[in-house]
Amino acid sequence: MPALRIENLRKSYGAMPVLKGIDLSVEQGDVVAVIGRSGSGKSTMLRCINGLEPFESGSIEVAGHKVSTATPALRDLRKEVGMVFQSYNLFPHLSVSENITLAPRVVLKLPASEMAGLVKDVLGRVGLAEKANAYPDELSGGQQQRVAIARSLAMKPKVMLFDEVTSALDPELTGEVLKTIAELAKAGMTMVLVTHEMGFARRVATHTVFMNEGRVWEQGPSEQIFADPQTPELKSFVAPDLK
Repeated sequence: MPALRIENLRKSYGAMPVLKGIDLSVEQGDVVAVIGRSGSGKSTMLRCINGLEPFESGSIEVAGHKVSTATPALRDLRKEVGMVFQSYNLFPHLSVSENITLAPRVVLKLPASEMAGLVKDVLGRVGLAEKANAYPDELSGGQQQRVAIARSLAMKPKVMLFDEVTSALDPELTGEVLKTIAELAKAGMTMVLVTHEMGFARRVATHTVFMNEGRVWEQGPSEQIFADPQTPELKSFVAPDLK
């Protein structure tokens, strides 16, 4: 079974179609970069995968769950599908450790005896082992985003979704976050990333999907997509990165 399978996904906002029949399959361990111009439907597709946006027709199955608007189904889905946003969404009044352990304690019912080990593990994976007792306003933007990734990892997801997680960061902090995601890729995490970081997509993603006008315009192995774009739209989009 693929980690993610989307078939004929259609989504509109009122009379305006945003997703116009998306088909996509992601295998276990794949790292898929989703690229395209603003308004092409990239983030909407990601939000549909995690049940944050309802859709009119088509089907989504991720981590063995059929995406549905039913509350119990969404709860089960989000136990196994993590999502990290452009905004860090950390609770400012909670420490890093408390931000990380909130969902495992409330949703997974993990015992208190496991929390210290969990925090040490996930912060170690994002290179912030020394920040467990810090508060969000004591961290840089890049560090806050890495804590957001650690918080998602604490739920032990089967699939992780990243929605433009570096777009609010300066180049140095962007590098910190991309390095963390690259390490997760090496460890075999299945990931789908909406990103404008073309070099990262080419270097780290196993596959790249180019979306245009609400459709999957081109997709394939990343090196192939960037080295030999087949449509004028993709050639124009990646041209600056090919020089």
